[in-house]
Formats: sequence, C-alpha cells, structure tokens
Amino acid sequence: MSVLDELVAAARLRAAALPKDGERVRCSRASFRDALRGRERMSVVAEFKRSSPSKGGIAPDADVETRVRGYRDAGAAAVSVLTEPSRFSGSEDDLIRAAATVDLPLLMKDFVVDVRQVRRAAEIGASAVLLIVRCLDDEHLHELAAACADFALTPLIECHDASEVDRALAVPDAVIGVNNRDLASLEIDLGNAPELLARVPDDRIAIAESGYIEVASVEPVRGIADAVLVGTALMQADDPAAFVRGVGGA
Repeated sequence: MSVLDELVAAARLRAAALPKDGERVRCSRASFRDALRGRERMSVVAEFKRSSPSKGGIAPDADVETRVRGYRDAGAAAVSVLTEPSRFSGSEDDLIRAAATVDLPLLMKDFVVDVRQVRRAAEIGASAVLLIVRCLDDEHLHELAAACADFALTPLIECHDASEVDRALAVPDAVIGVNNRDLASLEIDLGNAPELLARVPDDRIAIAESGYIEVASVEPVRGIADAVLVGTALMQADDPAAFVRGVGGA
C-alpha cells in the first residue's frame, strides 16, 4: 500500500466516525476564492504544517497562534492548516485555534473523501477544503464540490497532470491547484505547475503548490498563477514574514 493509499484509508476511517447528519453550518469567514483574485501580484497561501511523509518532523512544537498571526501580518492572503493526523501531525484543534486568531480565509488541508468531512470543515472555521483529484472518481469529486457549495466553502481541487486539470475544470467555480509533488512517489518537479497552469483559463483561480523553498523559485509561475501555496519553507524559515513579503512582491 502506498503512502497515498494509507492516507486515503485513514481518512475514510476518520470520516466514518463523524455523524452522518448535523446542522447545516455555512461558512461566515471571508471567501478563500475571492482573496486570491488577480495575477498581477502573486498572493501567498501560507501553510501551518507540523510534519509530512516526505520530510518527517518539520516543526512539531510550533505554536499555531504565533505562526498564523505572523503570516497575517506579513500579508498572506489566506492560511492553509494541515488537519491530517497520521502522517502530518495535524489536528482539528490547529484549525480551530487558527480560526480564533486571525480573520483570514482558512483552507482545511486534509484528504477529504466524504461529505461529513466537508460539514466538519465548516463547523470548525474553514473557508475552503482541499479535494485531491487523484483520490476521487468524478462522481465523488462533484458530490464533494456540491457539498462545499451547500456549506459556503470554496473547493480547492488539486491536480498533478493534464487529465486531472481537465477533470477539475469541469467543476464550476472551483479553485484549481497544481501540485508539483507526485503524491505516488513524493518527488517534486517544479516544471509541472508552469506547464499545467497554461491549461487553466484566466477566469479561473489557480494556485501553484509544493517545492517553493525560496522566493526565486516562485518566478516561473508569477503572472500565470493567482497564488502560491508555501508550507515547509515557511515552517523552517528563520524569517517566514520576509519570505511571504518577498513572494508577494512587497
């Protein structure tokens, strides 16, 4: 079983433990989609991440309030919070604490495979949820995107190849994320996002993801992506605020 298979299986178990029905809570935070509009000046989705399958421990003892406050003050447009517990050391509590600290749009970054997880995202303060094309067939992808609309959440649909981008574009109003990391091998190719972002129409919001370890590495997607998602580099940086400001052109 691959790491991705393990993560999806663990997500299904966690989803099964959530109640099937609940109050229809709608997101009242600022829109994740609207926060990223415009390719003239690169927006930053700054990520809070304690560990990852590829890196192991990154910043396991980091204080979420301090980090997200710093991201906000540096000019990040939105914050991504890992909630996956088994390989990323994430938790719902990290997202809840982030939501109580800043008013920026918040992405719940997890392996979402069930509508119950979408509802839970709205309940704990998310503005958006990650939907990974490789983990979902078209029926489930559209079902989860529709659930996002029901709860006033933005779906960020993550792709890694051309066919996945085409599948994501078939979901109206979804934000398109292009991941430089192959989730099967965990290898990164920074040429992936520039190539695939060319398939995303100008009227759709597009995010380049993974592998941006210094400000200069963002240059190939500047002007063709609305935003870049940066996680490990910010969690390990001596001055994450300088990194955010540098990417944003400040």
